[in-house]
Amino acid sequence: MSNLNFQAWSSTHQNRFEEVLRNLLPSAEVAPQRLHAAMRYSVLNGGKRVRPLLAFAVGELVGADISRLNTAAAAVELIHAYSLVHDDMPCMDNDVLRRGKPTCHVQFDEATALLVGDALQSLAFQLLAEQPLNDDPARQLQMIKLLATASGSRGMAGGQAIDLDSVAKQLSLPELEFMHIHKTGALIRAAVLLGAQCGAALDESLLHKLDHFSKCLGLAFQVVDDVLDSEADTATLGKTAGKDADNEKPTYVTLLGVPAARQMASELHTEALEMLIEFGDKACRLRELADFIVLRKF
Repeated sequence: MSNLNFQAWSSTHQNRFEEVLRNLLPSAEVAPQRLHAAMRYSVLNGGKRVRPLLAFAVGELVGADISRLNTAAAAVELIHAYSLVHDDMPCMDNDVLRRGKPTCHVQFDEATALLVGDALQSLAFQLLAEQPLNDDPARQLQMIKLLATASGSRGMAGGQAIDLDSVAKQLSLPELEFMHIHKTGALIRAAVLLGAQCGAALDESLLHKLDHFSKCLGLAFQVVDDVLDSEADTATLGKTAGKDADNEKPTYVTLLGVPAARQMASELHTEALEMLIEFGDKACRLRELADFIVLRKF
């Protein structure tokens, strides 16, 4: 797969990973059928799978076995999917469109959507606990802890809480960055670090560089999302365009304006790539993913 161009590489992994998810999710024919159908509806056939691709890319860097990477990537993606289901609910962002189709609570109902998120989160940790991901059990325990931290009040859930508390408020740039380091960046960081833990152990200094790369990339991802949300249409985004502005949520665009937000994304992109220099050609896919995330069409 290393000889493929980036588009072919990513498409190959996306298609293969879709089958991985199909096999890991409970069948819609198994009781409780409606819940399982809603879980599959919320996870399958949607999204760019950026977090799994990051896990696969760093996995190539550390020579990780693909079966281990599949499990780690699936765990992160299930957490991400659950967060989207809950974020879209009336008590949160109250959105009706996600990935170009009705959101889970619209397609099913609110109670089912709530349970879908609960069940996807539980399944993510079940996968990390029951599949061998590292020859050292202590390192595997650290992987479980890493995803738990990234998902909880000190990570994604905490970032969402800050987001909800910030409606109609003007945040400073450090406050906005703090929110998104948790809400968006935590799972991107988890995808990179879990992928790294599936392979040969890295020197602490190199692991720190990967961590810094992922933090820069996570922030850049959100900055680009804010610009797209302000300029792209609903059909392009696959979700309701301009929703953040309508809900009076602080964004990098409302704080900085579009030109400065683009400049910030570019600077974060450069800083992220600098963290990969020491890895040489082995980090090729990570560089390409950074380009893909930051240089998405505005």
